[in-house]
Amino acid sequence: MRIASWCVAAALLSAGNAHAVDGFAVEAGNGDATDMARIGIQWNWKKRWFQGASWHLGGYWDLQLGYWRGHSAAGGNNTITDLGLTPVFRLQQNDLKGLYAEAAIGFHLLSKTAINADRKFGSSFQFGDHVGAGYRFGTKGEFDVSYRYQHLSNGGIQQPNQGISFNQIRFQYHF
Repeated sequence: MRIASWCVAAALLSAGNAHAVDGFAVEAGNGDATDMARIGIQWNWKKRWFQGASWHLGGYWDLQLGYWRGHSAAGGNNTITDLGLTPVFRLQQNDLKGLYAEAAIGFHLLSKTAINADRKFGSSFQFGDHVGAGYRFGTKGEFDVSYRYQHLSNGGIQQPNQGISFNQIRFQYHF
């Protein structure tokens, strides 16, 4: 849990001046004989890069708590709790509405190092990367629905390193 504390502290410090949470999200997905669900809170970055007439690159910090449930016929451990912190880069329209694309690489701590009888992670520490696309809408752009493809792996730090991939649907509300 020491790594999780450092990740949270780094996220809050790098977010600049302390400010309130900018949004929350719920997501669900499945992959590799495992279902997952997560809740999360987000802090927007105030910086915009490569700003053009209509688009810019921005982003946010995403702190999540998740639950995985395996459904393999072979048995084994069938549940995992997942704590993640991820900096997410988002190519989006300047008014923050409409279509967007995003990509990220973050850090996850898992409560166990295996799920199902045949999926072993080697360590509780995992890198989590994802690519996604979505649509932000509402009077003030407060609603956001997206698809993400996410892969978690320890990057070869410790064997075995089978990793896991999820297809996810996400709903986010921006304050």
